[in-house]
Amino acid sequence: MEIGDSFIQLHHLRSVDAVPPFNQRLMATGLFPLKSAGISTLQVNVGRVCNLSCKHCHMDAGPDRTESMSREIISRCLGVLDDTDIPTLDITGGAPELNPHLPWFIDEAVKLGRRVIVRTNLTVLDLDEYVHLAEFYASRRVELTASLPYYRESNTDRQRGEGVFNTSVRVLKRLNALGYGCEQSRLQLNLVYNPAGAFLPPAQHAVEADFRREMMRRYGIVFNQLFTITNVPAGRFLGFLLDSGNLEEYLDRLSGAFNPRAAVRVMCRNQISVGWDGRLYDCDFNQALGLTCNPEVPGHIHDFDLASLQSRPIVLDNHCYACTAGFGSSCGGAVVESSYA
Repeated sequence: MEIGDSFIQLHHLRSVDAVPPFNQRLMATGLFPLKSAGISTLQVNVGRVCNLSCKHCHMDAGPDRTESMSREIISRCLGVLDDTDIPTLDITGGAPELNPHLPWFIDEAVKLGRRVIVRTNLTVLDLDEYVHLAEFYASRRVELTASLPYYRESNTDRQRGEGVFNTSVRVLKRLNALGYGCEQSRLQLNLVYNPAGAFLPPAQHAVEADFRREMMRRYGIVFNQLFTITNVPAGRFLGFLLDSGNLEEYLDRLSGAFNPRAAVRVMCRNQISVGWDGRLYDCDFNQALGLTCNPEVPGHIHDFDLASLQSRPIVLDNHCYACTAGFGSSCGGAVVESSYA
């Protein structure tokens, strides 16, 4: 089931009576309203066009999507970086590589002295039109955060499509050859693990140790860090939960694992997310659900105002249980070292 309408997605998330609304849960623990603690990352979603249609994708990204950030909106994002001291630019998608303005975006951000992260699905770097980008990334010292659900072919292909794993391994070997993930190299390569179904990821350090051992033993591949990310009930993953009849059970599982320590450290408190059309969101997941920033603050990159945005109340809903369950979850992986039940 494809659940493309954000209003319908939110209706499903709010209709599970067994789970208390997320805002009430925060109130009970004294954390409401949750507010921004400053902006250290400008996360920019440059479009929903992708060469893959992964089953867990909260953005419903795929080859059939057409949304792509214009050069004009990218230019405004660069203007925000130039006007502020926000140190990190985090570029995501879809597959960011499929936006034709990506190399220019990266070059201009590097000139501004920003740390640049690109979230890649790896396989796009094996396509003839984009194969050169691996060398481009290395020459600009772009930090790569690469999706790899598991170190076995069957697990990965089941979630992301046939042949994805072997292509990913081939690209990772090329990245290693360029210095990515290697000791004594300044080229950072991080992998992202997410569960294949409706359950929470295990402790990040344990998964990282398994991946490090098996990726080296099986394929001779090295990397810097592994991030565990909890699947958020949005987009294509929400469709899977509904089709399988697991939405109520999954939300109940997330709610039951709510961790106040993780809630304090959620990523939305330290970033702002820019949609392909310039609209502003607290995070990429809110963007997937159409939940723009609080109406009291600027809602578009053209009206960006650091002073008001860095102290804004965060817009919350039941999908937020995913980022606050267990060890917590963010685009940089787990947010606490111990879970809470």
